[in-house]
Amino acid sequence: MPLLSITILLDRETADQFGDALLEDGALSVSVEDADEGTVAERPIFGEPGATGGLWDRCELTALFQNDANTAIESVWRAAAELDISTLSFTHAVVDDIDWVKQNQSQFQPIPISTRITIVPTWHQSSNSADNAINIALDPGAAFGTGSHPTTRLCLQWLEQNVETGNKVLDYGTGSGILAITAMKLGASEAFGVDIDAVAVETARYNAGQNGVVMALQTTDRILDYVADITVANILANPLKILAPLLAAHTSVGGKLVLAGILDEQADDIIQIYRPYFDLSVWRQAEGWSAIAGIRI
Repeated sequence: MPLLSITILLDRETADQFGDALLEDGALSVSVEDADEGTVAERPIFGEPGATGGLWDRCELTALFQNDANTAIESVWRAAAELDISTLSFTHAVVDDIDWVKQNQSQFQPIPISTRITIVPTWHQSSNSADNAINIALDPGAAFGTGSHPTTRLCLQWLEQNVETGNKVLDYGTGSGILAITAMKLGASEAFGVDIDAVAVETARYNAGQNGVVMALQTTDRILDYVADITVANILANPLKILAPLLAAHTSVGGKLVLAGILDEQADDIIQIYRPYFDLSVWRQAEGWSAIAGIRI
């Protein structure tokens, strides 16, 4: 049946609380977007290059309700009263009854990583038919790493150029498992995925099965007994700084390392921190992000 969408303009201090109040009062879903998107006031958040953290200064909160305007509007005003808000700017509209699963899936198309590698959502047919094509079946999910982010693409491109038959690969911060899975399809003899999040480990295990790949997986709270020929870590700069000795300990002398999740301006700091263990340099950059790669010394 048709739904009712209500869109409310809020400041950053109240957007989250307002959304929580609406959900508790019967809203089917709530989303928050930048009210200034597409204008000179647009501001990046959530770790994008130039991000400042937190929500946007002006937020556009959209809530979906069953198609009963009176009940939905009453819910909005109850949330406002809860938060001691006396005036609101909002609009409402009827949303057509559509297949939300298909609508969501339509947003995700195959992602070409290179002429050889393509990330393919499972509801699509493999789109790369070249003789040496590698099609990675992967659905958007709870874990990071669908191929859409430039840091993931950089790591995949590096792996394509560096994985050799028989290599042992450590994927530290495995997320969806996409890097370890691709390494196996590129000819690695074994891959080990490690993540702090147990849900990510289960997601990686599922994705490995979807791709016919067998690999070891564990969470970071267990002792890691593994030394790799290639170590890849697509995380963020701050945890990478702390992980330098650990990644060195699990990479063989003469082995290779690639790091990503690093903003261009953070690259030099990371290289200096890893200098006692690795000879590193910036390998490639994309959209404000750097991939750093080199050899264990």
